[in-house]
Amino acid sequence: MAKVASKVAERIAPGLKKFQPILESARTRDVNESDTVVIVTDMLQEVLGYDKYSEITSEHAIRGTYCDLAIKVDGKLTLLIEVKAIGLDLKGNHVKQAVDYAANQGCEWVLLTNGICWQAFRVSFEKPIQHEIVVDLDLLKLSSRKEGDIELLWVMSRDGCKKDGLDGYHSQRAALSRFTLAALLQNEPVLDVLRRELRRVSPDAKIEVEDIKTVLVNEVLKRDVLEGDRSVAAKRLVARAANRALRKDKAESSANESISG
Repeated sequence: MAKVASKVAERIAPGLKKFQPILESARTRDVNESDTVVIVTDMLQEVLGYDKYSEITSEHAIRGTYCDLAIKVDGKLTLLIEVKAIGLDLKGNHVKQAVDYAANQGCEWVLLTNGICWQAFRVSFEKPIQHEIVVDLDLLKLSSRKEGDIELLWVMSRDGCKKDGLDGYHSQRAALSRFTLAALLQNEPVLDVLRRELRRVSPDAKIEVEDIKTVLVNEVLKRDVLEGDRSVAAKRLVARAANRALRKDKAESSANESISG
């Protein structure tokens, strides 16, 4: 995740501190959805840096209905926002509604919020449509003094949007997921390293790569990281990375041969 510029952090931190008591008060008064939308709109401008008049709109029609808010940066739809009343817990049917809006509009990112809880989902246009929660924040639990909390708000901000902050954060989470780590542990180069280290531990033992993989799959790794769609996606991610590295090595080797020749 990119480091937040000091100028941007100096907007986000005071903005968070300002709106936390506003959100507390609104929750105590149990304000309705319309009033929550007003607060969220103000936060989008004052904390996240979007221009209220040119980049935030409440007039974005989707199949005859309207999502609560939409963000357009440089004329491009970047984020759909579904707002619920501040006293409501965000539930599965709310997520489905927000994701359906995004899917119908072809928008990759959708935000669901009640003002306090902010959940950003990445929508994958597969059959069926898939969605994955990438950011899940409770603004009342964040600290304006913690760099990590400011960075999490930054990924949803205008500045983050301009630098693909949500995509970068999603990639970071995917790389560190248990599914990716499980896929890497089954990858041949990693198994070769484990074999070498195990031979140092037990020089006389006859240990082969397949022996290590069998133990990992049957005794070390949990079944939920070895099966299912996320496991398959992680294996594809690792395979693509390995192929990119192989192509790069071949290109560099060819270039070196040309220079030598």
